[in-house]
Amino acid sequence: IVGGSSYPTEKIGENAVNFRELGLGYANLGTLLMTKGMPYDSEKARAWAGAISSLLSGEAYRYSAVIAGRVGTFAGYAANREPMLRVIGKHRDASRQVRTDIVDDASLGRASQEIWDDALRIGEKHGYRNSQVTVIAPTGTIGLMMDCDTTGVEPDFSLVKMKQLVGGGWMKIVNGGIPRALRALGYSENETADMVKWIGENGTIEGAPHMKDEHLAVFDCAVKPAKGERSISWRGHVKMVGAVQPFISGAISKTFNMPNEVTKEEISESYVMAWKLGIKAFAVYRDGSKATQPLNTSDTKKSTTATAAPTANAEPAAVTRRRLPTTRISETHKFSIGGHGGFLTYSTYDDGTIAEIFIRVAKQGSTLAGLLDSFAIAVSLALQYGVPLKALARKFIHSRFEPAGFTKNPDIQVATSIVDYIFRYLALRFLPAEDLDEFGMNSHTNEPAAHELPELREPSAKIVNGFTAAGTVCKNCGGMMFRTGTCLTCLSCGTSSGGCS
Repeated sequence: IVGGSSYPTEKIGENAVNFRELGLGYANLGTLLMTKGMPYDSEKARAWAGAISSLLSGEAYRYSAVIAGRVGTFAGYAANREPMLRVIGKHRDASRQVRTDIVDDASLGRASQEIWDDALRIGEKHGYRNSQVTVIAPTGTIGLMMDCDTTGVEPDFSLVKMKQLVGGGWMKIVNGGIPRALRALGYSENETADMVKWIGENGTIEGAPHMKDEHLAVFDCAVKPAKGERSISWRGHVKMVGAVQPFISGAISKTFNMPNEVTKEEISESYVMAWKLGIKAFAVYRDGSKATQPLNTSDTKKSTTATAAPTANAEPAAVTRRRLPTTRISETHKFSIGGHGGFLTYSTYDDGTIAEIFIRVAKQGSTLAGLLDSFAIAVSLALQYGVPLKALARKFIHSRFEPAGFTKNPDIQVATSIVDYIFRYLALRFLPAEDLDEFGMNSHTNEPAAHELPELREPSAKIVNGFTAAGTVCKNCGGMMFRTGTCLTCLSCGTSSGGCS
């Protein structure tokens, strides 16, 4: 009924009142199938999912008709009576296509078909209180709150998965339905305990002790585990949604997971297959196609280059943060770069080594001020966790961005950026003379190295609009510098290199 982002809000509200759409659905279907010993990509699993979805929607429409008999239909029913009854009839016809003969629970199979007879019969008499009753939502957050191992109609992403948190860090999630599934398949308690331990350590059931090959498919997940080879085929995802869609009033939120190596032809084939099955919404996701994704099979990214194998039993060395006392020794330095002023405050430990920095610029609340404040916090944490100042200086000295230009510090006459100036100053304040030589600085002269002052190089003889181009750019605005007499001048902002005669 509603479409387009520019649709008036008041019209959306009006339609919601007039048509009274509901959004009933379910979560944890993937785990239910697993605990019953059924592979997600199997005819039996699709029959179960179809029967459950048919019963859910059929009962919702039946009771909606009962309510309509007491309090009346939704406002738009009269104008839509014939097409809506026709839709209910199509739902009923689709329920006859479900293979209830392979559904273990005979009562579920019967009820999933008979319920539509009642829904249509009562609806023909009283109408319906709701135009739509079911959708399958993602249920990502609420599913976790309800201890669901899978969301919506999805299979499990991985038996052991790492969820990346918005605030940073990872949360390890292990499928809690695995022991029930193993017991349903006939494994003893001791065998189940051995296999659960294996899964927790390896992230996959492949290779687990006592595991029979014919049962591996029951534990197949959306993506291939880091230490395994098995996963659900993308066709299995499409077929499952195709089995459920005939009984859902709205669309189904479902990620159609595909392996990283999937081809363009396969993706094209998947869309055609979804169209033929009558799927209303279709979203393909190729594993690893984005820089970050909320769920992963491990908390580390695979390296694209070969690396040396780690030593067996090797563990990362613990790094302890060296914190400052509540009252600490600090100094504040005022600076000006190309007319932009600011203050650098740095604190030291009792032994005189630098521990933290704060950077304040004149325009408080500006983007520059916010970025510099965040940058100072990051540098401070690095220093407190033991990163040498020299290593930081090596990375940030010579960095170039605006504001840049001449300074009022006789020891640092020109800076190519605020960050360049900050680390030059800290290098002069805390590093020994032999380290300064690496940065083109020493105890006698602390001017930038020659390669940082391109405006002082011998200009080329290129002629541009009647002026001799100097072959370098302005430190203040980035415009081209031109020879004017014995000095260089920027025609964009008027800055001169000085020393003109």
